[in-house]
Amino acid sequence: MQTGEVLRRSAYNMLDKVHGGRKERLLAANKKKFLGGITPAYKERRLQKLLSYAKEHCEFYAGIGEKAAEGAAGCEPAALAEKPVKTLELSDFPVMKKTDYVEHREELLSDEYAMRKDTLARLTTSGSTGVPFFVYADREKMEHVYSNMLTVFELNGFRLGMKRAEFRVWIEGKNTISRKKSFVNNLMMYDISNMGDEALAGICQRLKNERIQAIVAYSSALTALCDYIRRKNVDLSEWSVEFVFSMGEALPKATEEAVMEIFGFPPVLSYGNNENGFIAANLFGSEKYIVDLYNYDIEILKLDSDEPAKEGELGRIVVTDYYNKAFPMIRYDTGDTGKYYEELDEKGRLHGYFTEIYGRRGSLLYSVKGEPLSIHCFMNVLIDLEDTVRQAKCIQWERDRYEVLVNGEPGKVDEDSLVAAYRRYLGEEARIDVTYVDEIPNQASGKYLVCENRCPEYQP
Repeated sequence: MQTGEVLRRSAYNMLDKVHGGRKERLLAANKKKFLGGITPAYKERRLQKLLSYAKEHCEFYAGIGEKAAEGAAGCEPAALAEKPVKTLELSDFPVMKKTDYVEHREELLSDEYAMRKDTLARLTTSGSTGVPFFVYADREKMEHVYSNMLTVFELNGFRLGMKRAEFRVWIEGKNTISRKKSFVNNLMMYDISNMGDEALAGICQRLKNERIQAIVAYSSALTALCDYIRRKNVDLSEWSVEFVFSMGEALPKATEEAVMEIFGFPPVLSYGNNENGFIAANLFGSEKYIVDLYNYDIEILKLDSDEPAKEGELGRIVVTDYYNKAFPMIRYDTGDTGKYYEELDEKGRLHGYFTEIYGRRGSLLYSVKGEPLSIHCFMNVLIDLEDTVRQAKCIQWERDRYEVLVNGEPGKVDEDSLVAAYRRYLGEEARIDVTYVDEIPNQASGKYLVCENRCPEYQP
């Protein structure tokens, strides 16, 4: 342990105790529910409280459930006493996209906070999907965001106060962190606008000199870092890294194995967003993602309608956030797709798991037969070609026509093997063109997409 880590953790705990220990209790509850599940009664209670609040305080939701309430009003008093009638169901509320939140922001803002918007936090997205926007968040929501993050981190070995490097595209005046906040949180900003060898050499030097204990990075940045360390045989004997956290897009299996080989422990895989927080994460290198049902309700809806998908069927990930009264996020279509299931344990407690997270609908590719393909197909396909191909991205233009952008030397890339590797998943009838490029840049968020769907047939 480093002295700075211990001092920060002690100061944090002392201040929390002075203020009644609320953060400690919230973190303990979050960890307990994350590991032990929730009761169906807790889920129903949180949903009813949220839905009722939104209907009463948000103009946008004012008319929700009127029909159900009228039906209940027509019942005989004895019947009502015998069997209470719910007036609100989650399905009464519309599924919301980012554009809906942008268009109706003022109507969605709770009337209790409308006159004090300046006191609210803003959870801002980068706009990597083409729709930049922000979400208002009240104090309770921000407490849950922090507790949720610590839950996911600490259950995987992170210690509060550890010096961590966060890999992002940092933009001055937009998402950068003040010196004071950076110092208090022991957080260092590592810019990944450029991930060439010169930049990576500088990053490696900083990781050693600043004695970084925890790395938090997007999958693409982590992949580039591991690749550089291996290629350059970087000496890690003086490094202090104890924790690696992967966020954003799915992590290639090859990178998982590289982290294990380089650092001696597996990376933590997560799923979440800036608008809500961490929604799910794996524990101790497990394959499936545990969902934080303490903070969120999860629905999986069909790709082409708002009907529920069947269990195990690929569908759209729709999230309801229990703890943001200022700006209720009910049935938020994240734009991601995945497979999900829930189960009751022997104590009657509910657990939720993602078995597969495919990523954005815009990056969901289909085979020539119309079968959806996991992003892992495209992240793992180049494992055998990693010595000659630095980056690759597959674009679907038509149902059977694809283009592979390749960052590599044309004379050294085995195109036949490259095309065959993609055709294995896309189908033997797939028409695949190869285009060489000098670089496949990251998006503004720092993410790097390995596939993109531009086929009109599959646009959402």
